[in-house]
This record gives sequence, C-alpha cells and structure tokens, in this order.
Amino acid sequence: MIRYVAAAAMLIAAGAVAFAAVALADGSGDPAAVKSEDGKYFDKEGNPTYKVAADGTVDWYTYSGYRRYHSECHVCHGPDGMGSSYAPALRESLKTMNYTDFLSIVANGRKNVNTAQENVMPAFGDNPNVSCYMDDLYIYLRARANDAVGRIRPPKHEDKSNAFAEAEKSCMGH
Repeated sequence: MIRYVAAAAMLIAAGAVAFAAVALADGSGDPAAVKSEDGKYFDKEGNPTYKVAADGTVDWYTYSGYRRYHSECHVCHGPDGMGSSYAPALRESLKTMNYTDFLSIVANGRKNVNTAQENVMPAFGDNPNVSCYMDDLYIYLRARANDAVGRIRPPKHEDKSNAFAEAEKSCMGH
C-alpha cells in the first residue's frame, strides 16, 4: 500500500512540474520591446509588441489595433477588450494566450461548449478588415492586458510607416 501511495505522490508531483512548465511557456511573455523594424516593435521572443513613450505616445500598430478593435471586435468582446455577456474579455485572455494561438483563433474561429454555456468565435481569416490587421489587434490587446494603455483612444501616436502603408495596401488589394 505504501508503495502505491508513494508512486501516486510521485506521479502527482511530476504532473505538477509538467503543468508548471507548460503554464510558464504560455502567454504573451515579457512585452518589453527589444527590436524595431520599420516602426513595428518586437519582444525578445520575436513576437510583435507595443511601445509607449514616457509622454504617452504609442506606436502606430497599437494605435491601429485600437481603431481596428473598435471597428470589428468590440461588438462581441466589449469596449477596450473588457468582455461582455456574449464573449470573453480579450484583455484577460491575452495574459495567458500566446501570439500563435491568438492568430489561429482569429483566423479559424473557436467553439467552446460546456454544460453552462456555448461560445462561438467565428473565423475572420477571410475578412481583410481583420486579417490584414491581426498583428495590430494583438499588439493593442497585449498593451491592454499589461495596462500599458488605458480605456481611451491613445491621444498621441507615431506616424504610419511606409512599410505599414505598403503592407496594408497590398493586403487590402489596392
């Protein structure tokens, strides 16, 4: 009997260590910008991130993400990523969701069904008003998740870079 209890304790401990390792690997990680390319900032893992200057000026992608979120996402997910009775608070989701998962869910949709509720996130991969701006949306929501920007429209922003303008034009088919 003692042998079984010891074996069970070891399995539980191993599971806890494995779960902790997975939990630490999830999420958007440290949002600090360590690199910039054509006005787009990246963290140490290479994920797109925000940059907020001491005077409150945000990078263009954060500003664009704010605009896109409030034109496409807020109807279900509430103003400023705060959630609604219909859809989760993305401000909270981005605290544990990594960049790859975010892109996959936005592009392909997701269905969560349990005994208490059913949530369906439609796929937006074919909607250029969303798909062309997925990084912008991620960056804005990441900034909201980390309290780097408030619940209002960012009052100051960097200028739109030529690289952003060209990518936008190409993606939108102009």
